Amino acid sequence: MTAPPIAMTEPSLWRQSLGLLWRDKFAFVAVLFLLLVVFAALFGPTIFGQSATRINLAARNAPPMSMHLGWHYVLGADSLGRSILARIAVGTRNTMMVAGLSVIASLLIGSLLGFIAGYRADWTTGVIMRVADVLMSFPSLLLAMIVLYVLGAGIANLVLVLAITRIPIYLRTTRAEVLEIRERTFVVAAKVMGASPLRLVWRHIRPTVTPTLVTIATLEFAFVMLSESSLSFLGLGIQAPEFTWGAMVAQGQSYLGTAWWVAFWPGLAITLTAMSLNLVANWLRIVTDPVQRWRLEARSSSNGGGNE
Repeated sequence: MTAPPIAMTEPSLWRQSLGLLWRDKFAFVAVLFLLLVVFAALFGPTIFGQSATRINLAARNAPPMSMHLGWHYVLGADSLGRSILARIAVGTRNTMMVAGLSVIASLLIGSLLGFIAGYRADWTTGVIMRVADVLMSFPSLLLAMIVLYVLGAGIANLVLVLAITRIPIYLRTTRAEVLEIRERTFVVAAKVMGASPLRLVWRHIRPTVTPTLVTIATLEFAFVMLSESSLSFLGLGIQAPEFTWGAMVAQGQSYLGTAWWVAFWPGLAITLTAMSLNLVANWLRIVTDPVQRWRLEARSSSNGGGNE
């Protein structure tokens, strides 16, 4: 007689997840890069201090690898002699803060409205979906430009606009998931046993929808970051003396012919971060899908058995 299976403990679950992450080398490298971005956002201003804003005309448009000016100038300097490496590290905080707050706000509001619209079948659903249709009828970047032009540029307005324009993504996705999940046997059984609508949504439907929302939020983080960079490039984002990666690219566009590195390095940071987020989102989609996760685990087990 075989022994009953032992429930997987949390440490072993973490080890298994790390093992699956290690098997996807692109996702593993992407996670390492994102950890570096988070580190820069948290400690960049402390490490570089005033190097990101200190003007040094003697180092004006210094090329990369200008080590005689100090290790801060390994990526070169801009038109005012400010270290590009320092500005990228310090600007990471504003870039990540705007994107993070926008994604969190749109995720919470959009998913809440999606749960309401998916579970209820009354006039509330109609109103919510019509508002979502109106928001989706305008291109998000164009709508953001119009609103920022009226309200004025600033961190608060930028977060508000980016969050509002992305709410329909979470709303429609959550509603579609809820409409399908609420008909499953375990939800119907819980309803027959007297579970309240709030308990049904929170305890039975929400855990099934959450992995999908997390994957979408990861992808949306990259999209919102690119949108913020585009708005900053157009002069509608964060204003001086604050700056983001997009603002750095905008400042360097006039020097592409003579000092390409001024716009290249922050643009590369935007590209690598967006690519890393997409790779991590793809890995999360695989891991949270029971079918694809099972295939990865089976492949890992068979490879491990073959090595023994």
